[in-house]
Amino acid sequence: MAKIEKLWFEDGRIYICTDEKQVLSRPLEAFPSLKDATEQERQDFKIDRFGDAVRWEGIDEDIHISSFYETIEPDYDNEIAEIFRRFPQLNVSEVAKSIGIHKSLLSKYIYGVKKPSLQRKMQIKEALRTLGQQLIAV
Repeated sequence: MAKIEKLWFEDGRIYICTDEKQVLSRPLEAFPSLKDATEQERQDFKIDRFGDAVRWEGIDEDIHISSFYETIEPDYDNEIAEIFRRFPQLNVSEVAKSIGIHKSLLSKYIYGVKKPSLQRKMQIKEALRTLGQQLIAV
């Protein structure tokens, strides 16, 4: 397997160059913790001793080289993304917590790099409806 030799960020993407001189990239939406991180936090990484993974201690993020071989690009026009665009005051972390999933998973659904199952989509919508009912009761 190839090894990571260099890593950088550019135009909303993360890039690696391997020891085989292959350049691979993924959109930052694929890694919500990195997308939400500051530039300084992004630059504070270590390539592991095997050269097959990267660790960001400060934001508790790990990425294996195999993640760069995925070809999924963001689909910004999905139903979950549209809901969060219409209501930017929604707090992704709190909505995720109310559903019982990690914020990064909900972010991947919002960014369209991961597609929720029909059951998960209904769970997200139900959590938002419950929130709406609670707001009406105020």
